[in-house]
Amino acid sequence: MSKFVLSAFADEIDPDLNIQMDVLDQHDIKYIEMRGVNGKGVVEYSTSEVIEIKKKLDDRGFKISAVGSPIGKIKINDDFEAHLDKFKHTIEIAHILEAKHIRMFSFFIPSDEDAANYRDEVMERWSRFVDAAKGSNIILLHENEKGIYGDTPERCFDLIKTMNCDYVRMTFDPANFVQCDVEVYPHAYNMLKSYIEYVHIKDALYDGHSVVPAGNGDGKIHEVLTDLNNSGYEGFLSIEPHLGKFKGLDQLELDNTKIKGMRDGGPKLFAVAVDSLKKVLSKI
Repeated sequence: MSKFVLSAFADEIDPDLNIQMDVLDQHDIKYIEMRGVNGKGVVEYSTSEVIEIKKKLDDRGFKISAVGSPIGKIKINDDFEAHLDKFKHTIEIAHILEAKHIRMFSFFIPSDEDAANYRDEVMERWSRFVDAAKGSNIILLHENEKGIYGDTPERCFDLIKTMNCDYVRMTFDPANFVQCDVEVYPHAYNMLKSYIEYVHIKDALYDGHSVVPAGNGDGKIHEVLTDLNNSGYEGFLSIEPHLGKFKGLDQLELDNTKIKGMRDGGPKLFAVAVDSLKKVLSKI
């Protein structure tokens, strides 16, 4: 039997934290990858406000698998000092929430330029993240995301190897690789397998790049999870449906063209995502 632990981006259920927890309880999921709370990014809250959020989570028996931060999700030419301050605040938030992980990115690269031209700047900025997190006991999770430096497995590998740090690891997102026209399995998976700390569960199609429920796309989620299971992985599978429009989605993508006109997200679409994942897991 697999030892995966299910978590979720609960802000795709509803902005309201109470509704998020109600729905997660219905699915026997007690972990949240906290990104949005009551319609606002968790990293935008003050520490005193986060303490109040933590009390609500404790009262319901919920824990945080990761802070789903937007750190590194700015343009490579944007000001970095203020962003670094936000990262330091995010570390404080992670400690309050008793979260071991912070999800992060490696900066949007101009679409008409070679990412290699910005490699040194990316590595310099990430080195400063690493220095700021030293001694925090927080694991920095780089997520592959379309349009950032680390949107290919080769550049993800480059970043993690260059940091050469035991608290810089990988959030593996199959759908994001599909949307970059990358072969998820075996190519991306085998290249990054040794660094996978955390997995996002969403799937996508090469044709049109639309997001679909797990196991219904080209992300080879069954193959990835089977190999992880056989390798003894006991970490989180964080459900990120992206199957519908939800408050805050517009701020998550630079290219909003694919999300315009989508149906409102909510409990029903989240249930589709959960059920699809459980069907995949039942075959492992």
